Amino acid sequence: MAFDRLEAMRAFCRIVELGSFTRAADSLGLAKTTVSGQVAALEAHLGVRLLHRTTRRVSPTTDGSAYYERSRALLDDLDELESDVSQSLGLARGRVRIEMPSPVGRFLIIPALPDFIARHPLIHLDVGCGERVVDLVQEGIDCAIRGGTVSTPDLVCKSIGQMRFTLCATPGYLARHPALHHPRDLRALDFLAFVFPASGRQKTNVLQRDDERFVIDQEPTMRFNSGGAYIAAAEAGLGFVAVPAVEARRPLAEGRLVEMLPQWRLESMPMSLVYPYSRRLSARVRAFADWAGEVMGSDPLWRA
Repeated sequence: MAFDRLEAMRAFCRIVELGSFTRAADSLGLAKTTVSGQVAALEAHLGVRLLHRTTRRVSPTTDGSAYYERSRALLDDLDELESDVSQSLGLARGRVRIEMPSPVGRFLIIPALPDFIARHPLIHLDVGCGERVVDLVQEGIDCAIRGGTVSTPDLVCKSIGQMRFTLCATPGYLARHPALHHPRDLRALDFLAFVFPASGRQKTNVLQRDDERFVIDQEPTMRFNSGGAYIAAAEAGLGFVAVPAVEARRPLAEGRLVEMLPQWRLESMPMSLVYPYSRRLSARVRAFADWAGEVMGSDPLWRA
C-alpha cells in the first residue's frame, strides 16, 4: 500500500491528542494495526522517532511535539481550505461527531434528522447521547449541545435555546397527600432529585410566579443520575420530580403523571452549541450547528 503522508499525519496527531493508539484508531474509524503502520511509515519517512511508547501511555518525543504543532496547523488549514471550496459549490461533506444530552437527542434532534439528511446528503453523523460531559478535544468531538452555563475557556459557545422543566408526580401519589397551594407545601412530599453524573452535583430547581421565587431545597428522599431512571421513579409513585418538559409530555398526555403547581414555572436551563477554539468551524460542522439551532428555535418547548 502506498504511503499516504497526510493520513499518517492525521493518525499521529490523534495519537498525541488521545495518548493511545487504540483510542486514536477508534476516533478515526480505523483498525489499530492500520494506525500503527501509518505512524511507523511516517517515522521511517522522517528518519526520527516521534512517539514514546509504554504499556500505559503514548507520548510525543521532543521531535514529535514540534512535529505535532506544525502538523496540526497544516491539517487545520487543509480542512479549512476544503470546507471553503465545498461551501462555494453549495456542498458540505464529511463526518461530524456530535454529543448531546439524552433528552435533546431522543425528543428533538433524532426525530428531526430525516430533514437534515435531505438537506445535507453528503454529511455523515456520529451521534452520542448521554448525561456525561465529554472532553471535545481529547475525544475528537466536533461539536456538542450542552445545558447550563458553559465556562470552559477553550470552547466557543453559541446560545441556541432553553430546556424547560415540569414539576410532576403520579395521580395516585398526589391523591394520598394534602392538596398543594404553594411551593411550601412540597415539603410534605417525597422529593426525588437528579444528580449530574460528571460532577455529582444535585440539580437546583427554582419555581417562579411573577416576582415571587421559591427554591426547592428540601432533603431528597432519593437521588438519581440517569434521566430515564429519574422519570421511571416518578412513574413508580416514589415522589415528585422536576423533569424536562419534553420528556414528561407523553406521560402527562396519557395521565400517568400530573403537572403540579401549574401556576408556577420552573426555571429553564440554557442550551448552547459548543466547539473547540482550536478548530476552525468547517462547512459540515457549521451546517449541523445552524440546523440544530433552527430545529430548537422552531419548538416551543426548546426555543429561547
